[in-house]
Amino acid sequence: MTVDSSALIRWYGDQARDLPWRREGVTAWHILMSEIMLQQTPVVRVAPIWEEWVRRWPVPSLMAASSQADVLRAWGKLGYPRRALRLHQCAGVLATEHGDVVPSDVDTLLGLPGIGAYTARAVACFAYGQRVPVVDTNVRRVVARAVHGNAEPGNPSTVRDLADVSTLLPRTRARAATFSAALMELGATICTARSPECSRCPLPSCAWVDAGRPAHTGERRKVQKFAGTDRQVRGKLMAVLRDSSSPVERVRLDQVWLDDPGQRDRALHSLLIDGLVEQTDDGLFALAGEGTSVSCQVRESNA
Repeated sequence: MTVDSSALIRWYGDQARDLPWRREGVTAWHILMSEIMLQQTPVVRVAPIWEEWVRRWPVPSLMAASSQADVLRAWGKLGYPRRALRLHQCAGVLATEHGDVVPSDVDTLLGLPGIGAYTARAVACFAYGQRVPVVDTNVRRVVARAVHGNAEPGNPSTVRDLADVSTLLPRTRARAATFSAALMELGATICTARSPECSRCPLPSCAWVDAGRPAHTGERRKVQKFAGTDRQVRGKLMAVLRDSSSPVERVRLDQVWLDDPGQRDRALHSLLIDGLVEQTDDGLFALAGEGTSVSCQVRESNA
């Protein structure tokens, strides 16, 4: 079974969400920023920050001229702030080696800092209309159901997943790019993980529905919790540093997580190792690029 591209493209033309990175005048750099931000982060949280970034850093060289601390502070509470550092590094390479222009071909994009298989193809497709398969979680789920008749996709496989989607792409570049966006939109809005709205699906046939919507029989992916995790503690530590205009004393950081000092120390150490936080020679802590003379060693609090 395949996916009716004409029906899906018609539906997308009528029902696609009005997302800011889909509007006229958006550049490949803007799309690259949106794709990095959208990784593991909902659209509703990304949109206002993305719009602020487009105004502040409309071209890569302007971001490259800003400090790491400026970028981390502007990243706010999007989560996984290493993405911000990689984007800052990528901006520097684009400014110095690519004339401030995001490349259009997948292989060159894959050579940029922080750009993986999905992001490279997403930029090539959505910014330049390239006929390349773009596979994210939503796409994998739609293909698993509509083509293979499975309630959920199996474990990710870049080679297999790209091959699956490649066979579905329309022949012309323009239709292939629209189809890729539509396939992703279908998974994000209708063919969702927990409550698929099959009655609203634009596809005239679906292997999973035809089979009676059989339940998933394999092991379910565990939903990663957030409360009480090292990720939450890291976020609280980063919030203190983002809100401060100068390096802070260790005692300020100690106050953010009193229940488990060991976990707090572990989280702080990981931020130092990841290059998100710096420690000055006089024992203060700051966002990356904001300290002066730094050491990666976590010092013990005197409190």
